[in-house]
Amino acid sequence: MHKIIRPLTFALLVLAASACKDQLEEFNPSGATAEAVFTTPEGFETAVNGAYTYNRAIYGKESGYALLEMGTDIWTNAQLNGETQASNVRPQPPLMNYQGLNTDNVWVKNNLWVPCYQGINLVNQALKFINQAGLSATRRPSAEAELRFLRAWYYYHLVESYGPVPLRLEPTEGVVTTATRASVQEVYTQILADVDFAVRNLPVTLAQFPAPATGTDYGRITRPAAEAFAAKAYLSNGQYQKAANYARKVTTGYTGQGIRLLTNYADLWTFTNQRNAEVLWAVNYSTNLAFNAGSHTGHQWFLMQYDDLPGMAQDVANGRPQVRYMPTRFLLDLYNEQNDARYLGSFKQAWIANNATVKPIPRWTQAEVNQNPALAPFLNQPKFAVGDTAVFTSKRSIPDFEQLYTRRYRYKTYDIDDLYNADGSLKGERRYYPSLRKFDDPTRATPTTSESSRDANMLRLGDIVLIGAEAQVRLGRTDSAAYYVNLVRTRAALPGRTAAMQVTPAQMTLDFILDERARELAGEQVRWLDLKRTGKLVERVRAHNPDARASIQDFHRLRPIPQSDIDVVTNKGEFYQNDGYN
Repeated sequence: MHKIIRPLTFALLVLAASACKDQLEEFNPSGATAEAVFTTPEGFETAVNGAYTYNRAIYGKESGYALLEMGTDIWTNAQLNGETQASNVRPQPPLMNYQGLNTDNVWVKNNLWVPCYQGINLVNQALKFINQAGLSATRRPSAEAELRFLRAWYYYHLVESYGPVPLRLEPTEGVVTTATRASVQEVYTQILADVDFAVRNLPVTLAQFPAPATGTDYGRITRPAAEAFAAKAYLSNGQYQKAANYARKVTTGYTGQGIRLLTNYADLWTFTNQRNAEVLWAVNYSTNLAFNAGSHTGHQWFLMQYDDLPGMAQDVANGRPQVRYMPTRFLLDLYNEQNDARYLGSFKQAWIANNATVKPIPRWTQAEVNQNPALAPFLNQPKFAVGDTAVFTSKRSIPDFEQLYTRRYRYKTYDIDDLYNADGSLKGERRYYPSLRKFDDPTRATPTTSESSRDANMLRLGDIVLIGAEAQVRLGRTDSAAYYVNLVRTRAALPGRTAAMQVTPAQMTLDFILDERARELAGEQVRWLDLKRTGKLVERVRAHNPDARASIQDFHRLRPIPQSDIDVVTNKGEFYQNDGYN
């Protein structure tokens, strides 16, 4: 296989069966040819399994969050102590605020464009040999369905991110020096043909997969998951009735198979309950981190810098704070935490002391006390015992007199007015804020362990219920849209607040659906695609993300084609850069 697989600069030129030399060696250490490997049932299954792995470059990774959540209306850039907003320490700011987003952006190429085309090429290679693989009559249709689903899934990410892209349905097995960009509709025609085939030929449950596929393989695609993706693909392609049909099927058609909304929203994120009735498809990261080729790292990027505050030290339970992404004021204001359990189910706001202090800690300088004698009784912050509340971050405005002059808030507080101006712009402090807790992992070996065995959800039922609501809004059926929205809002209601959480058909607009998707799905790697699909990206960033509003332009609705790939083709007139990035 080493003779026919030789990674090249241009993603489309990856030869033969797989992604990279290291991955190929894992699949086929014998050095046999692709034809010899993929024409046995056992070898063919390595191709099917391998085709899933490219999602690991995107889902649960820092780059994946930057590509699919940042640069939107609900997240902005946090900063470690000593950093400035213009710091070049981190690679993600161009995807946050669009300043300097260019054709050489590493994540746009290596963490989206390249893995998607590598996955597609492996799928195409496997499909070439599927009739020679010796598969049983029961296994062959489901194997082809898995492969075609994955090709559709990768092309969906490409066409939504880059617009017209090369459409390859045959494996690249030699040096190719030309490329053309198929239209968005041509790509979607293939996506929908592949996903429809998958829906027709996939089993409903994992247990129904015929041998040699194993019925216990969590993370393998099933019919409900394929239908969930079909709902998204048809919605993105403007075929709203088909999107509505698929969303309705997934929402109501599989309760007998145990697919349902969980009763308690917060239970979705309990580490011991992550493989639950609402997850339709996920990357199944192993508890043996050595098998993961890069594990889930989402636990650290949304976490504030708690470990430099009095009473706090970094530990496993509170997480490894990398202080990358903080919520916009707009996102925090979307939640009515008096009615909606999703705020506390999604965000951590209280930090409990884990590091006892042996003496009072100066809270103000003597000069400040001299200027304001009323502070004198509170010159020193009380010492902390383990178990005391040490820090409280709030989406509410806490009156200054409560923060400064009473013992009620003897611990350190950061309220919304400490972080944001009324227009949503950030004040100077970007280290302490309500922190997304969805991806916490209390099982990591040490406080500084970056990798997690948490699975990365790619499709879950709450997402698809709201896809159904969006499809109904597009069809003008606001009563049906309200029905879907009320499904997730009833589940999210705090005890006794169900009536207050209900919405009416008159409230159903595209903007309301986007607001609801933010409340339900914040951080789950769907937001950029949501805004792109609805045509609201530029409008909403300008309205709600002060860090990016001056920089985002209309052409940012598409990502730049990697310049290194354009450079190696000989027909540059046909394989061109997206507007605005030249």
